[in-house]
Amino acid sequence: MKIFLDTADTQTIRELSEMGLVDGVTTNPTLIARTGRKFEEVIKDICTLIDGPVNAEITSTTAGGILEEAHRIRQWGDQTVIKIPMNREGLKAVWRLSEEGIPTTVTLIFSVPQAILAAKAGARYLCPFVGRLDDISSEGTSLLYDITTVLNKYPEWDCEVMAASIRHPLHVVEAARAGVDIITIPPKVIDQMLIHPLTDKGIAQFLKDAELCYTK
Repeated sequence: MKIFLDTADTQTIRELSEMGLVDGVTTNPTLIARTGRKFEEVIKDICTLIDGPVNAEITSTTAGGILEEAHRIRQWGDQTVIKIPMNREGLKAVWRLSEEGIPTTVTLIFSVPQAILAAKAGARYLCPFVGRLDDISSEGTSLLYDITTVLNKYPEWDCEVMAASIRHPLHVVEAARAGVDIITIPPKVIDQMLIHPLTDKGIAQFLKDAELCYTK
C-alpha cells in the first residue's frame, strides 16, 4: 500500500519525505489557497521534492476546458496527474486523456456505480471519500470494501483505489483492511499515527534507566 500526502505545504512534504513516507501527493484548490502561493508555482515545487505522482486538480467545468487545462498542467512535470471531479464532462475528459496516455484521478467518488464508470472511462486512480460519507451518517469505509471487491474481478481496468477524506488513524486502518492501493493522508493524521502514550512512557523509562547504566 502506498501513502500519498494530502497537502500543498512544501515544507511538510520535504520533512515527511525524509522519513520515507511519501509515495505521492494530492492537492486541490483549497489546499493550495492556504499556502498563499500560485497554483503553478506550488505544483512545480512539489514535483522537485518527490519522484512519485503529483495530483493537480482542474477547475474547468467542460470537457474541452479540462483538456486544455490538463495539457497545460502536464508541462509542469512528467509526474503530474490530472485530478478531475466525477461527472459527465469529467468522464469525457478522462476518456480522451487516457487515450493520450495522460494519467487521471477521478475524485469525489461516493458510490460503487461511480467507481465503475470512472474505471471504465480510463481513470488511473479512483478516489472515494471516506470522511464525507461519515458526515452524512453513512459508513464511508464500507464503500472501500465494496469498490475493491468489484475491481478485483476486472483486472482489465488498470486503475488503483486511493482512499481520501481521511479524518483519523482508524480510517487508515480500515482502508488498509479493505485492501486499497493508496491512502492519501493529511499531515495531521500522520502526526496522530506516530503517537501512542505507551511509546512515550516506554521511551521515558528507557532514558531514566539509561542514566543508571551509562553514568556510573
